[in-house]
Amino acid sequence: MANKINLKITTPERVVFEGQVDEVVLPTAMGEIGILPHHIPLVALLAPGEIRVKKNNEEILLAVSGGFIEVQPQRVIVLADTAEHAAEIDEERAEEARKRAQELVKKKQTDAADFALVAAKLEKELARLRVARKYRSRRS
Repeated sequence: MANKINLKITTPERVVFEGQVDEVVLPTAMGEIGILPHHIPLVALLAPGEIRVKKNNEEILLAVSGGFIEVQPQRVIVLADTAEHAAEIDEERAEEARKRAQELVKKKQTDAADFALVAAKLEKELARLRVARKYRSRRS
């Protein structure tokens, strides 16, 4: 399996994905990166967004809220705060959560720590919605 990558995506609650893949595209603090077999080693911050996993002729979409990644030539480990498959996302609930977070941001919190938490929540919900909508549009 020299042309495959061992990918493991895990959260504190569960292993979300584990298997041999052809490619993985990850959102990082510095931008989106694509990982192919024999990639140079690297450690990076995982940003809220979409993970795209290519396995054979299938593309698997996941939403993540942040964390860390470790890349080795034949292995990628994603330690995510939260991660979920596109099919697991309830788009209606994600939209409601996005609206609540957006309202909190509009209140212009004076406490910087509170504002940062609310902004992170909003970013997470926006990522979930993008993944859910992309998944839904591909299935129809």
